[in-house]
This record gives sequence, C-alpha cells and structure tokens, in this order.
Amino acid sequence: MTGVELKASRRKAGWTQLNLARKLGVTQAYLSLMESGRRSVPLRRARHLARLLKMSPTTLPVRARAASEAAPTNDWFEAQLARLDYPGFAHRKRSGVVRHPVEVLLAALAFDDLEPRLVEALPWLLLHYEGFRAEQLAADVKAHDLQNRLGFTVALARQVAAKNDSFRNRLPELSQVESALEPSRLAREETFGQGHAPDRLREWLRDNRTDEARHWNLLTDLRVEHLPYVG
Repeated sequence: MTGVELKASRRKAGWTQLNLARKLGVTQAYLSLMESGRRSVPLRRARHLARLLKMSPTTLPVRARAASEAAPTNDWFEAQLARLDYPGFAHRKRSGVVRHPVEVLLAALAFDDLEPRLVEALPWLLLHYEGFRAEQLAADVKAHDLQNRLGFTVALARQVAAKNDSFRNRLPELSQVESALEPSRLAREETFGQGHAPDRLREWLRDNRTDEARHWNLLTDLRVEHLPYVG
C-alpha cells in the first residue's frame, strides 16, 4: 500500500487525517508520514486501512508464506477466494484476513492437489483485479517453476475476456503477462488440478487437452467453456 493510494482512498471516503488517525489509534503526524511515503505502511496497518476505507485487496502487500505457517488446504483456498468476492463462493464468505489476489494465486498454483472448482476460479482473479505487474509476476512464478501453470491460467483468462465484454478491458494486461512468461516456458510435462494422476488418466489428458494446455505442457481437461463466468 503506497502513501498515494492511502491518501486518495482517505479523501474518497470523506475522512480527515485526524479522524482516520484516531480510528487507527495513531497520531495525525504518523498518518501524514505514511501518506507522504516517508514511513512505510506496516502489513497490520494496511489490512486495517483496507477494511476501513474499502480499498481494493490489490493495495495490500504480497506476503510470502512463513515456514512456520500451516500448509494451505482446499478449504483454505475456498475461504480466500470467497473473501476476494469470487461469485462462485459468495455463499461461503466468512470473516477473516483478506489477502492480495497475487498471494492467493501463487499459493494455488503451487498446490498440487487443488480441486477443479478452485482451479476454475483462478482465471477470474486475473480478470476481476487489475494492476498486476507482468514482469514481477513472471519473476515470482519462475522462482518456483510455476510459469507453465500461470501461463495456462492467463490463456484461459484471455479467452474469457475475448468472449465476455465485461472483461474485454483486461486483454492488454493479460497479453503483457503472457508475453513475459513465454520465454521461460518449461519443457517438462505436469498436471494441474489433477493431483497425482495415474498413468491411464495422464494418457487420456494428453490426448484430450486443448491447444493452450499442450502449449504450456500441462495435463488438464479444463477448457474455457467450463468456466462459470465465461459469458
């Protein structure tokens, strides 16, 4: 969260510096330092501010998971997607920490046993939220050899954007991410959302996958028409 984002959101919400500082339990001088960029916004403060000022989750820091944290589960991903307002899980939304969409996306891409209904939600994150830094996102996934999974996810999002006018404005940014990923495409073949697929299933997926899945060397039967938000 930058000082510029904080200041703009405060003004948009109609808060004075003094009122917001009191709500946060800090001095007006400290808030002024954060707005001017002379003090960084700590993670705890950023989350509090995002709730108070109804700021987009994309203003939150992308936090690396600590080694001491419990490994994510499918239920954890469902909860995170619900908090990010994914329509498919709106009825399951409950209170809890909201995380940056990129943080959830990276964790999901690294999870080998992600359920199909959760895999289907990942392109939506790229469609609903704006401002992904293509080069940084590409660097983050390359550090963990996840570029093929992200490349396929971006390809699905691009197909949705081409079909659904509500997301058409996302095409330029999605194309930037694809271009940033293409030079680092991995030659190895892997599954995505199929867990540890037996050999017979892997063979079927190899024969029945889409051109996009083949391009990104993924064994998956997911197609754009399977996505509930395609049209």
